[in-house]
Amino acid sequence: MAAAGLFVLRVTLAFVLVSHGGHILFGLGAGGGLGLGGIDQAAARFAAAGLQPGHLVAGIVGVVQFVGGLLIGVGLMSRWAALAAIALQVILIWKEQAQWGFYMNWTGDVTRGHGIEFSILVIGCLVCLFLSGPGEWSLDGRRQHSAARRAAGRARLRNR
Repeated sequence: MAAAGLFVLRVTLAFVLVSHGGHILFGLGAGGGLGLGGIDQAAARFAAAGLQPGHLVAGIVGVVQFVGGLLIGVGLMSRWAALAAIALQVILIWKEQAQWGFYMNWTGDVTRGHGIEFSILVIGCLVCLFLSGPGEWSLDGRRQHSAARRAAGRARLRNR
């Protein structure tokens, strides 16, 4: 059951991260509630939040979310990808979201941004993934299982 739970956690996180990274890098999902997408829009938003240079920051954020989400989804270098995504979320909370308090802007008030609620939830999931690893149903899990099997075979040969 733990393998299934970690699989669901990984795939869910991957979907969220890849969709946000794709929105920043390629404008995917523009008009679907995320607003205008693309690197220029993201660069302007990050520059307004004091993260300079805007295009470089937008590129880094997009790549961390998109590539990190893909890596988490397949379970390859998941702990490193989770660590990078945690660092990114902490920076976004510090520079962009903390000023708006805890809750997201559920009323759609155009005079305020979103609080830290969503980022805290994502960080919690990423920390769980970082601490537990990607699980058996992942590329890292299969590699670890194969390495353990090879080590057990070598031990059997030495004991003969």
